[in-house]
This record gives sequence, C-alpha cells and structure tokens, in this order.
Amino acid sequence: MSTQVSVQLERPARIDALPENTSYADSGCDLYPSCLRCPLPRCRYEDPGGAPAMLRTGRNASISRLALQQGLGVDEIARMFGLSRRTVFRVLADMRERPAKPGHRL
Repeated sequence: MSTQVSVQLERPARIDALPENTSYADSGCDLYPSCLRCPLPRCRYEDPGGAPAMLRTGRNASISRLALQQGLGVDEIARMFGLSRRTVFRVLADMRERPAKPGHRL
C-alpha cells in the first residue's frame, strides 16, 4: 500500500518579470506614438541597426527593382534617392551577391 503525498512547489520569480498591478504607459517612439498600434513588423529597437536599417531594406529593394526591371542607370537612381553613385553601386553589388528569397521578386 503506497501513499501519495502531493507537495506544491513554489515557482521562483522571473528575473525579467514586470511588477504586477503597475500602470505602463504606451509611449511609443519617435516614429509612432503608440507601440500597440505601430505598423512596423518588428520594433525598431529589436532590429539590429534600428529604424534606419529597416528603411534601407525597402530602399535597397526599390533600387534593385529600378535597375534590373526598368533598366534605369546608376546616375538616375542616385538622383532619385539622393544618394551617391558609390552607394547605388554598393546596393546593387550586395543584391547580386545575396541569394533571392523563395517567392521574392525584384
């Protein structure tokens, strides 16, 4: 005959847990006034390079698309985006070296 003893162990508090019953203000950032209604796919503070890196990704895809699909020259693209010719060359070289993601078209 065995007897079972049930003991409830107390869980240790998480080090990174926020205090309960505290009012936290959704103050957003300099891009959007509210974190909960922000349209960005990730928080600018979680992405390496922050908001500038997020914006560069879209800009670089547009540069590649203009060069490859529409055949625009480096000078024209540099003027359109307010960049140096060297930056446009760097973006195009980087896009050529990087393998395309499945389902992603330039």
